[in-house]
Amino acid sequence: MQSGSGEIRADQSARPLGELVQQLSEQTSTLVRKEMELARAEMVQKGKTAGLGAGMFGAAGLFGALALGALTACLILALARAMDGWLAALIVTAAYAAIAGVLALVGKRKVTEAGPPLPEQAKESVREDLERTKERAKAARS
Repeated sequence: MQSGSGEIRADQSARPLGELVQQLSEQTSTLVRKEMELARAEMVQKGKTAGLGAGMFGAAGLFGALALGALTACLILALARAMDGWLAALIVTAAYAAIAGVLALVGKRKVTEAGPPLPEQAKESVREDLERTKERAKAARS
């Protein structure tokens, strides 16, 4: 066991190696279980936040689509004053298709750059715990 300051208590140096190994095994199991709980809690929190954001994006997308429909009608009607209506609609459609293609390419690149979602706090905590365990194992051997 460690005291609050991180030092090994003197009574551990007199304990048999088998007992220390058993204690290390138990503490490692507890540590892994706690780290998994931390990772789960972190991912649940991130999931809730992301879910709320996704819902907002969905609502924004719906209203954006409605606005785009109205804008499309406006553009077609404006161009139809100078040309046939079918040609005006075709021009607006081609412009939208070009915009959609560029946005899809940029979006794909950004998603690739973001990488996989990982529980960063739990990952760092595991790294620290491994270092402490290594230090304690070295101290127990000497």
